[in-house]
This record gives sequence, structure tokens and C-alpha cells, in this order.
Amino acid sequence: MPIPALEPIELNERKLLYDKFASILAEDKNLSRKLVSFQANKASPIYRWFKYKEGFSSELVKYYINKFNIIGKEVLDPFAGAGTTLFSSSELGCNATGIEILPVGIFAADVRRAVERVDLKKLAKTAKEIWDKVDKALPSRQFIKHIPITAGAFPEETERDLNQYLSVCESIGKEQGLILKFAAFTVLEEVSFTRKDGQYLRWDYRSNRTLGGKPFDKGRIVPFREAISRKLSEILDDVSPLKNQTLFFEEEKGKKGEITLFEDSCLTKLNDFKENSFDLVITSPPYCNRYDYTRTYALELVFLGADNETVKQLRQSMLSCTVENKSKEEEMRLFYKERNQESTFTQVMYVYQECAAMQEILSFMEGFKVNGTLNNNGVVRMIRNYFLEMCFTIYEMARVLNQGGKIVMVNDNVQYAGEEIPVDLILSEFAERFGLTVSNIFVLQQQKGNSSQQMGNHGRTPMRKCVYLWEKL
Repeated sequence: MPIPALEPIELNERKLLYDKFASILAEDKNLSRKLVSFQANKASPIYRWFKYKEGFSSELVKYYINKFNIIGKEVLDPFAGAGTTLFSSSELGCNATGIEILPVGIFAADVRRAVERVDLKKLAKTAKEIWDKVDKALPSRQFIKHIPITAGAFPEETERDLNQYLSVCESIGKEQGLILKFAAFTVLEEVSFTRKDGQYLRWDYRSNRTLGGKPFDKGRIVPFREAISRKLSEILDDVSPLKNQTLFFEEEKGKKGEITLFEDSCLTKLNDFKENSFDLVITSPPYCNRYDYTRTYALELVFLGADNETVKQLRQSMLSCTVENKSKEEEMRLFYKERNQESTFTQVMYVYQECAAMQEILSFMEGFKVNGTLNNNGVVRMIRNYFLEMCFTIYEMARVLNQGGKIVMVNDNVQYAGEEIPVDLILSEFAERFGLTVSNIFVLQQQKGNSSQQMGNHGRTPMRKCVYLWEKL
């Protein structure tokens, strides 16, 4: 369908914003797509054990800590994921604070700390004896309590073995039990009828699901006992004292910094921190790309005990990046009012509403919604909510940053109905309005392609994948 005429705005405001920041759009030869994604972590055990694809590499964190001479200072990651920023900063002697709302990342970080404390010889002995204990154990209670989007995810034998295995893990000492439980956590997709596929779980034709479209065959579905035995061997081999390596990354000399991780939303938790508390913020927020973490990681959430209502609440509490997210504007207004900070709420809302380029985009998207160009009308609400919540987040990051401190943020631009949304420029304008200097927007040479559906309708249009550098001068 043709793009609707929306005179007189056209592309004027986005062009003006691009012209404003054009001189600082640059390439940094030290940055690559591998470095700013999970790919560079693949050689590290924790990421071999569990492929947590959200976030960036340890090398990126260390690159910026060394580049800015932040060693031994205070680092913050308000979207901490599995803790890459925290553990990498700690290795360089920095005290690292993180906020993460998704239990999946919290669990992975907890396991990483458990591995550093556990008696490895005892762990190896327990793992060797695990199946004898499983076979001798009484029938277990149902540890995996499915919700509608995960019901029937496992073959019956796998479901039974998984629950029996978890009952034994619960009876083992805290650190050993946690690591053994994590081994099962890492193979859930492998032993199920599902595969993570962008915004949702794709179901194999052998499941009991009623599926539309072309049947999906994920290939061999590995029996639980085979998968868990292989995973335990992999973990034990990686942590073997005989290996001349550290557990996760190349260890740096010197005293490690303290790690503090909060399971919370950065939209509210950031406000608890005092002004001028951190020397470096390095983070990667969810992208404005309809990626629903609560569906992609549904099996893992159920494994960790989340029920259907918990998952729904989590989806709404996370930064808005799905079409189902409702506005948090009233929630934020009440939050700041309860803390006697109404002026802060007013200030942030003013900056948000005065962003002409963003308002232009929303006008275009509303036009697409009217003429049916959007494949989901919730996209407009998602974009509006995403920028509102990021505006609050950037305000708080600027507030807690020390004078002379720096913010490094990894993010991607996105595209809907053939229109690229310059996330990098809009967020940088927010940062500038809150007193930060936008020093650079580093554009990766290998840019991000649009989705297959977008390419089919609008052609291949590469979008900027960037690392922003903001400073509090």
C-alpha cells in the first residue's frame, strides 16, 4: 500500500535531527557487531552452558573501562541481563551495580556466583551420582507447572525425568543444587517441542498443538537424560581444576570489585540511587522491535516457578517493547508524586513531548494505522511507550552519573511499514536535554537488516546499529 500523505510534516523533523547529529555519527574500528553482541562471549563457559543472546560481550565492557580509565571505580548497568557488565567490571576492580527485571538473567548471574564458591570436587562427585539418586527417589511433585503458552512443551518421558531430577536437586546443598538445576535449565529448548524464533516459540509438528501454516520440524528432540548428562559433562570439564583457565573470562590481576544486583525495574529502582554515584554506565536496553522476552523465555520462566499471572505482570512491567504493553505514564506520575518529585515527572514529560522528530514518527505511524499498512496496530502504542520509558530512564541515568562520567549504550534502530525510526538520534536528544553531551554515535560498519517481511514489502534497507557515548561534562 502507498505511504499516506501526511503534509506538512513529511520527513522534516527527522532530517533536522539527523543534520544536528550528523557530525558525530562515526565509525570506531575497534567496534564490531561481534563485540557488541553475545557472539564474542561464545568462547566463555557460562555462555556455552546457556545461550543468553541478549546483551553485549565482556570484551566491550573491558574495552571501555580501560579506554576511560574507570578501573577501580563505580559502574552501573540498569539493564543487567545475565550480568556481563557486572562480572567484567568486577574483574577490573570496579564496584558494579546492576538492575534486571527478568528472572532468567538473575538466575544465570546467581549460578555464576555459585560456581565461583562451590567445592568443585564435591560437585563432580554429586554429578556422577545424580542418576542413582534420581532412580531411587520417590515420585516427585510437579516442579514444572505449565502455563497456556508452554503446556505440552515436553514429551511425557522428558516431563517425568525433568521433575524427578529437580526433586533431587532440591535435596542437595544450596550451591551444588543450584548448579545442577541450572544444567537442566540450559537444555529446556533442546529437549522440548519448541524452538526460540524471534518474538515467540515455534512448535514442532509432533507436539499436541494445533498449528497453522507449514508444519515445522525442529529435528531430533533429545531425551532429557542424554541432554543433561552431556551438559553436566560440559560444565564439569569447564570448571575442572586441571584446566589452566578461569571459569568465565580471562582473569585480571588484583582485587575484584563488589557486585550488587537488584531484581527490579530500572524505571523505579534508579530513583533510589543518590546523585553522582557512578563513573560509568554501560548498558543495552531492550530494542523497540516487538521482541517479547516473556514468550521467548517462557519455558525458562515456568522452570523458575512463574505462573501465568506472574508472566503477564512481568510482560507489563518490563520496558515496553511489545505490542501488548500498556502505557506506564500514570504509573510513573504516581511514583514520582509519592516521592514528592512531581517536578521531575513534569520535566521528563516536557522533554518527551517536545521531541519533534518522535512526534513526527508517531504521526506517520498513526497514518499507517488508519490505512492498514501496519501489520499490528499496537506498534504505535509500543513506540510511544518505549520512548516515554526510555526518557525517564535517561533522566535517571544522567542524575546518578558523576561529573565527568560517561554513558555507553548499545541499541539498534528499527523499521515499521518501511519507515526507519532513528532510535539513536531520539534517545541522544533526550540525553542532551537532560544535561549530557552527546560525544559520539558510533555506527557499526555491519549494519542491521530489516525483517524478511519488511524486505518483502519495502526492499532491503540496512538500519544503523550503534554504540552511543554520552558524557556529563
